Amino acid sequence: MEVPWEALAGAEVFDLAQPMRTGMPQSPNHVPFRMLLERRHGDLVRPDGGSAANEVIVTGGHVGTHVDALAHVSQEGRLHGGLDAASVQGHHGFTELGIDAFDPYVGRAVLLDVAAAHGVPALPPGYEITPADLDRAAGGLEVRPGEALLIGTGWSRHWGERELFTGQSGGAPGPGAAAGRWLAERRPRLVGGESIAFEHIPAGRGHATLPVHRILLVEAGINIVETMRLWPLLDAGHREVLLIVNPLPLVGATGAPVRPLAVAVRREV
Repeated sequence: MEVPWEALAGAEVFDLAQPMRTGMPQSPNHVPFRMLLERRHGDLVRPDGGSAANEVIVTGGHVGTHVDALAHVSQEGRLHGGLDAASVQGHHGFTELGIDAFDPYVGRAVLLDVAAAHGVPALPPGYEITPADLDRAAGGLEVRPGEALLIGTGWSRHWGERELFTGQSGGAPGPGAAAGRWLAERRPRLVGGESIAFEHIPAGRGHATLPVHRILLVEAGINIVETMRLWPLLDAGHREVLLIVNPLPLVGATGAPVRPLAVAVRREV
């Protein structure tokens, strides 16, 4: 019997997390990321000449590459499963459906490269992904329940262009409500994408409404991974990978930073 590390010999590992730094693109709805050195080398020198530096980090749970917990969105005051949001939330977070309830995911992920299906490196701002787009991008790949579905828009290529990337004025590409239902019907364990909101953001609308979050988080109980760095995986042409997703276990939080890893093995033909 082949052991896992032997099966993965020669595999390529892709880091799917965006680098976190002060001033990085993010949704205006969330607390910004900040990091500063609290102690610098030389501030305190030990008798043997040694010194240490350390930092203070302040961040919202939905900044950078992160996972949305099921507690993140409610509809008419109800969370997934009809749970009354007010009954499980407090100043210290949620007693149910927080990100600490997310079981680490290690399994197959199918990459639906919608940008490649349109013959472009990145979809234009404000493009609404449709079920037809997802069918075309799937291209015969089997989509199985309980696995991960990632949508490639090429948008992570614009990470260095803050105003464009956030889509607050020009919009951002993402699934519309119909595509959200297409995803939910396939019952994935989780979905992921490259923009700061796993949604179609029309020009000039910002995050006025988030129907796909309602469909996935509230109605279907499917976690969302946002702001993924997918462009190296898209350029490599991989359509299915082993995906590892393990967000920080912040008790009661509605989301948490994550550093997803994709492991790709070229199949011999």
